[in-house]
Amino acid sequence: MYRNIKKYEVKFTDADAFDNLKPSSLLSFMEESACLSADELGFGYEAISPKNLGFVVVNYYIRLERPVKLGEELEIHTWPLKPRHLIFFRDFELYVKGKKVGAGTTRWCMVDTRTFAMAPVSAFFKESDFDGYNKERSIEFNSWKIPSAENADLAYSKRIAFSDYDHYFHVNNTKYADFLLDTFAPEELKGKFFSEIQITFVKQCKAGETLDLYRQSDGKTTVVEGRVGDELRVQYKVQTDEI
Repeated sequence: MYRNIKKYEVKFTDADAFDNLKPSSLLSFMEESACLSADELGFGYEAISPKNLGFVVVNYYIRLERPVKLGEELEIHTWPLKPRHLIFFRDFELYVKGKKVGAGTTRWCMVDTRTFAMAPVSAFFKESDFDGYNKERSIEFNSWKIPSAENADLAYSKRIAFSDYDHYFHVNNTKYADFLLDTFAPEELKGKFFSEIQITFVKQCKAGETLDLYRQSDGKTTVVEGRVGDELRVQYKVQTDEI
């Protein structure tokens, strides 16, 4: 069955101070693989942008068995699943030296790039386009709702700037993973790694806005909410484990 397979070398700029692959770098690799796969299957950026359509990621869930380290070669496998209603699914598997070290699943929406209203599957696809799609799941996960961080404290504030933008003129999803990392102190992550990462993108952020990140943690599981004023923009739930 179909898979896009690509290898990525983990370079110094991809790793944190403890030589672990940063969440933002992992999301960047996954986004690149997703784009390459979409190109192969005929619904990449060049194919859909003339119709004023684009894809935005709504949810990430990633589970890692161990950290991916500086100097290692990460092999990413990805494939789309048959969409449901307005939601497109894409799964990932992560390998180092032929051994599976993690997996993830994502949910995307197709949008009208002029209004950013969600577009139905039929805006570009025919039902027959999904014949032969890989039905295999990389991971079983359906708990997309992240609990509210009701007792959270302000941990970090980020003023959004042009360098955070992608070609849709809003913050690229990979940047939000750096914002998450900035809610942690270095000593909290010494000897640990993110074994689970869950992100829900609620509404895009624009240049000039200030995103306040509120965090609560029990020492292993951390929930973070990003708000502009009182408006929720992004949610995170992560788990750390000992290396």
